[in-house]
Amino acid sequence: MTPVILCGGSGTRLWPLSRNARPKQLLSLTGARSMLQLTLDRISDRRRFAVPLVVTSESQAELIARQLVDTHAPDAALILEPAARNTAPAIALAALTAAPDDLLLIMPSDHLIGDADAFRLAVEKGSELAEQGWLVTFGIRPNRPETGYGYIKLGDTLSAGAFRAESFVEKPEAERAAAYVADGGYLWNAGIFLFRADSFLAALAAHAPEVLDPCRQSVAEGSTSAGRLRPSPDAFGAARSISVDHAVMEHAANIAVVPMDVRWSDVGSWQSLHEISEKDGDDNVAVGDAALLRSSGSLVHSDGPLVVAVGVQDLAIIATGDAVLVVPRGDSQAVRDAVELLKARGDSRL
Repeated sequence: MTPVILCGGSGTRLWPLSRNARPKQLLSLTGARSMLQLTLDRISDRRRFAVPLVVTSESQAELIARQLVDTHAPDAALILEPAARNTAPAIALAALTAAPDDLLLIMPSDHLIGDADAFRLAVEKGSELAEQGWLVTFGIRPNRPETGYGYIKLGDTLSAGAFRAESFVEKPEAERAAAYVADGGYLWNAGIFLFRADSFLAALAAHAPEVLDPCRQSVAEGSTSAGRLRPSPDAFGAARSISVDHAVMEHAANIAVVPMDVRWSDVGSWQSLHEISEKDGDDNVAVGDAALLRSSGSLVHSDGPLVVAVGVQDLAIIATGDAVLVVPRGDSQAVRDAVELLKARGDSRL
């Protein structure tokens, strides 16, 4: 089984820690190791997993290469996208470089999985279906009516612990999310997939040739050196920018879903980082040179100056050497809005 690590995001909801030049997956948010290194740790058993492929950009290649040294995959191959084109083209590049019968385990590089053994058991379950030609996705049992995730509706049972995916649902409003959780037949869409390379390429040919054809040409016209594939920029630039869900998963008939109970988090906001971090008796989290007094439910994270928060509730206060963010802890959209404001101002601290 060949792991394919998607490592091209920017993680703007975690600004100012996450920047274009050093995105979330390269940060150590939950301990000494970065999110990318933790992802690689989960697939370190070479009896089960082949050397991984990492799909990223040229601008991040050297940072990633340095982080790979401290993992079980220092020899991981890098596929360097000439431009950002979302997940469908990124996965297409990996599938086009693989053998037709290779099983590809597609994983984001910036998610946290607390139970690696349960994760590997779910992958083994999914591999049985993937060998039969199913496109397998993995869903997370929801524990709250989350509006920031997509959902998968479970269909007919295919085997013990595996189901046909009846439909994919966009991020819902709060009332509908609560109904999904109460129903019990919906899972969070974690963006983790498993399939044979030829099965995925056949689905792309049927449902998104505007992705497959330019990607095929870009690989054919690209160059490879020192374990790095550089697809042709001109050909790849013609590929449609689209997610794998919209390109394939919402249309193909052979979609299976395997539920996972693995203590999963996408660590996609200050709220989610607060949830998974160790807290004091007042539900506060302090990281770095930080202290809280008469405060509750807050996250203070400093990579630079001393930060002292007095009498605050439910805030995220994030300090770096050149920027400070103060935001209601649960309002991740406000962080995106702040980043857009800085973009409009032409600010370089992004």
